[in-house]
Amino acid sequence: MKSIIENFVELPRSLRKPLWRIWHNMILGFDKESTEIFLNYGYAAEPDEFSYFSLEEKDKRDKYGIQLYAHVTRHHPFPGTDVLEVGSGRGGGAYFLSRYMKPRSYTALDINAKTVAFCNANLKAEGLSFVQGDSENLPFDNNRFDAVVNVESARCYGNIPKFFSEVMRVLKPGGRFLFTDMIKPADFDGIKRDLELAGFEFIETKNILPNVAESLRQDSHQRKAVIDKRVPKMFRKAFYEFAGVEGSGRFKAFVTNIFGYWSFSLVKPK
Repeated sequence: MKSIIENFVELPRSLRKPLWRIWHNMILGFDKESTEIFLNYGYAAEPDEFSYFSLEEKDKRDKYGIQLYAHVTRHHPFPGTDVLEVGSGRGGGAYFLSRYMKPRSYTALDINAKTVAFCNANLKAEGLSFVQGDSENLPFDNNRFDAVVNVESARCYGNIPKFFSEVMRVLKPGGRFLFTDMIKPADFDGIKRDLELAGFEFIETKNILPNVAESLRQDSHQRKAVIDKRVPKMFRKAFYEFAGVEGSGRFKAFVTNIFGYWSFSLVKPK
């Protein structure tokens, strides 16, 4: 299992969705206290980058995961807008953005029905709803949303260009696509080309690998402690890999630039 997680992005795309669904169902089983709502690699902030908000005490344990969402969505003015997140996972980012940034509505979509049920039961905020759906066939009308958020999810999809075209379809003219993920350096130009072919205009493209690697370094002790507490010993090495704890293959891939990590702020032309 550790090898599958470590080499996930090397697997055929047809296998990634079903394997990811199985993995997230395992997480639901191990997280009996329903506290782990952020699974991303996090983002270590630049000085004063997030001075415009102050975290509540209950959110501080998740500050690195929160900061990744705050960074990737920084170009979108939330109040009064309708936002869609695709691949919302355990729902922490949706929960944070709904409470702190105050959009009119925030719809969080994930392919896993059990994860969606977990989020609807545990994460309540004004305007926030969790729905099941497929990233490559979004169940929404054309020109529906002011922004689409996608964090560490697209690499699991079978057809990324189809996902990009679906995002373009459901965005309003002038709407923002706020996208971040780990990308192999050799794949970066292809991702940019797919975004261009989908019709997006680029506001900003930023290499945030140093911030992500530093987040993993600073948060490694907490990540490992949670795994050691919740996960049976036979599965721990796989979970260390998934979480990118210091010393794991995934952590080493980041610090040696085998993987890159990029954030994109894009806009649908008016």
